[in-house]
Amino acid sequence: MAKKKVVQKTNTRQHKLNIKPADEVEYSVIKYDTPEIVEKMEKEWPEMTDEFKRIMFTQYELFCKKQANYGPDNISVGSNLETKEDIKISLTGLWFRMNDKIQRLKQMVVQGKKDEVGEAIEDSYQDLSVYGIIAQIVSNGKWAK
Repeated sequence: MAKKKVVQKTNTRQHKLNIKPADEVEYSVIKYDTPEIVEKMEKEWPEMTDEFKRIMFTQYELFCKKQANYGPDNISVGSNLETKEDIKISLTGLWFRMNDKIQRLKQMVVQGKKDEVGEAIEDSYQDLSVYGIIAQIVSNGKWAK
């Protein structure tokens, strides 16, 4: 009789990464400005820093999926973000999206109101974080490039 494989469920997502060595151009984007502090913190708090990296990876994956669905025009509001006014409009839209998430979190976390939408609180935290990164990409002139 064959043994059944027992699969233990966890509340963290598991990823199969196909990691290849980064070339110099890619490495210039991902290297740390202060590797010594990163190494120190990873040694001191390995579970916390691993969880932070896992969350960042899942947020990047969500960002890619949403960009595949929406494209860049939802953020650039159909412009090429070439003028200060275009960038301001884009950042204002992002501010509204972020404020929606903050208000939702205020209702549920601070005021203890029940979720009526069926969206996990973690989804709001994740969306808020991703919008913050998108705002930085827009401000840095890298959106849709």
